[in-house]
Amino acid sequence: MKSYRKELWFNVPTRRAFINITPQVEEAVRESGVKEGLCLVNAMHITASVFINDDEPGLHHDFEEWLEQLAPHEPISRYRHNLTGEDNADAHLKRTIMGREVVVAITNGKLDFGPWEQIFYGEFDGRRRKRVLIKIIGE
Repeated sequence: MKSYRKELWFNVPTRRAFINITPQVEEAVRESGVKEGLCLVNAMHITASVFINDDEPGLHHDFEEWLEQLAPHEPISRYRHNLTGEDNADAHLKRTIMGREVVVAITNGKLDFGPWEQIFYGEFDGRRRKRVLIKIIGE
């Protein structure tokens, strides 16, 4: 069985963003040489997410509004976590909602997606360097 590991690094200039990372994950699958297996993609920071959905700007806008309703950034005093001097408690909650990782099957050397599926990096507390791990195993 083969194993392949790659890191993607991001430094998002805004507090929040959704970035389609499907091309980078597809490149990692090609680099791995795995034809049949699994690909794990996970955010290595507790205020960021990796998830699968449609690459449609209206949907991304809806995510942003929905997440802000569920866990508004302000007032920051509403969160006990922020009493530590942080201002990112909402980002931790948003990450929990959107998820830490995805696993995608690899079939015939390609990510085996359903219709419209793409992989996204969700940033909820940007303005610093963060990474995403890609781990591929298979034959």
